[in-house]
Amino acid sequence: MQVGFKALADRYGIVLAQPLRVESVIGTTRVSRESDGYVENKYPASYQPTDDFTGHFEFGLKYEEIHLEFFARLFAAIGPESIEAWCRQAPFGQYARRTGFLYEWLTGRHLDVPDVTNGGYVDAISSQQYLTRVKPLRIRRWRINDNFPGVPGFCPMVRRTEAVQEALQFDLDAALRELNQAFGADILMRTASWLTFKESRASFLIEKEADKADRIQRFAHVIAKYCGHIEDPLSHDSLHTLQAGILGHDAVGLGLRRSPVFVGQATMHEDIVHYIAPQYETLPQLLDGLKAFELATRGAEPLARAAVLAFAFVYIHPMRDGNGRIHRFLINDTLIRDKAVPDGVILPVSATITSSIDFRARYDRTLEVFSRSFMQRYATSYRFGELVVYEDGTQSNLAFDNYDDAQFAWRYPDLTEHVLYTAQVVAHTVRTEMADEARVLTIFQRAQERLKEVLEMSDQDASRVIRSLKENGWQVSGKLKKAYPQLDNAHRAERVVEAVRSAFEERAAGADEE
Repeated sequence: MQVGFKALADRYGIVLAQPLRVESVIGTTRVSRESDGYVENKYPASYQPTDDFTGHFEFGLKYEEIHLEFFARLFAAIGPESIEAWCRQAPFGQYARRTGFLYEWLTGRHLDVPDVTNGGYVDAISSQQYLTRVKPLRIRRWRINDNFPGVPGFCPMVRRTEAVQEALQFDLDAALRELNQAFGADILMRTASWLTFKESRASFLIEKEADKADRIQRFAHVIAKYCGHIEDPLSHDSLHTLQAGILGHDAVGLGLRRSPVFVGQATMHEDIVHYIAPQYETLPQLLDGLKAFELATRGAEPLARAAVLAFAFVYIHPMRDGNGRIHRFLINDTLIRDKAVPDGVILPVSATITSSIDFRARYDRTLEVFSRSFMQRYATSYRFGELVVYEDGTQSNLAFDNYDDAQFAWRYPDLTEHVLYTAQVVAHTVRTEMADEARVLTIFQRAQERLKEVLEMSDQDASRVIRSLKENGWQVSGKLKKAYPQLDNAHRAERVVEAVRSAFEERAAGADEE
C-alpha cells in the first residue's frame, strides 16, 4: 500500500512540475532503494499510517522530504478544514503545529484555531537535512522556529545529500592559500587579472557568442569593476548597470523585461522551447524573494549561496538579454562578498564549464533538472500565435496559458543538484584552471627575465618575441627579424632562443619528474 506524500498526490490529483523524489509503501521489511535520483522506501506494517490527510501528511513529514511546491498545491486543493481539525485534536503535537504553520506560511491564510500557548519551539525543517536561514524567526503562534532559507514568495530548497555535504567540504580559502604559497601573491593577482578576461571569453562561449570581441571586453570590465562591489546586485538599478555594462548603454530594452520570454533554439521550421520563464508582472516579487534568501543565509556556506543565487536568477530570467552572464557574475560576486575569495581574484568558472565535454554537458543537465520536468508538466500549455509588441519593445508571439499554476514551481525550486555542480566546478577551477594559469604565467615571467638578460627590451616587446618563438618552433622568423633587427645577428638570436626555450623546457622536465 502506498503511503505518505505520494499517496496524497494521487488522491487529490496533484500534478507537479518537480516530481516527488520519494515514494513510500508498506511491505514486510524496511528497505530503501535509490535509482536515477528517485527513492523507493518500504516499511513494515507497524509504520502504517491512518488512511487520511493527517496520517499520510504526518508520515511524509517524519520519513520523506520537504517539497514546498507539493505542499502549496496540496493546501490549495484541500482547503483548511482537515488541518484545522488536526490542530484542534493535537494542539501541542509538533507535526500538527508544523503543518498549521506551513499552511499559513504558504497560503497567507489564517487557520481558525487558537494560538499554541505552551510547549517547546521546534524547527520548521531540519538544519542537518536542508540549507536553512542562519537566524531562525520565532513564530509564537505555532511555537515554530521558521528556519526556511527564503520567504513564501520565493524559497529555493537545497537538500544536504551526502554528495552535497562532501562537495561543500571543499576549503576554498585553504586552496587559494596553497596557490599563494606555491606561486606567490604577485603571480596569483596577475593570474587573476588574466582570468577575468578568460572568464568573460568563456562566458560568451557558453552563450555561443565567442566572436563578440567588443562584448567580451565589456563583460571583462564589468567583472573587474563590479564583482563584490556593486551595491545590492539584485536591485533593479544594479541589474540595469550590469546589463548595460555587458550589452552596451545603447542596447534595446535594458532593465527588467516587460514581455514574455522562453529559452530555446530556432530552426528553419519552428522554435524549440526548452524553458518558459515567469511572467514579467511577478519579477519584482521573485527578485525580492531571492534578495530575502541572500539576507537570510548570510553566514552560511558561500558555495551553496553562490549556486542558489546564480541558478535561481537564471530561472527567474528577469532581463531580455544578459541573464546567463549575470548568472555567472553572481557566483564570483557572492564568493567575494562572503570573503571566500580575496577581493580582486576572479574564479574562471565559465572557463571550467567550457574546459571539457563533461563539464559543459553537466552544466546543461544541471539547468535541465528544473527546466526539463517543468516543460514536461506544461508541454501543452504554450503556443505561438499572433505577434504582440510589448512595453519594452519586444515583439513576441509566445502565449502561455498557465502562468498562475506555474507559480507553485517558480517560487519553490529544488536547487540541490545546482549546489553540487557549482561546488565541484569551483573546486576544479582553483585546483586545475587557476593552478595551470599560474604555472604558465610563472614560466612566461621566467622567460621574460632570461630574455632580458640577453637583450634588453620592454615587457610588451619581450612578450611578442616569446610568443613568436614558441609559435614558430623556436625559430626566429623573418617577420620577427624585421621587427627586431638585433635578431639578425645569428649568435645573439641563438642566445635569445636558448634563453626563452630553457624557461619552458625547465618546467616540462620538472613536470615529467613529478
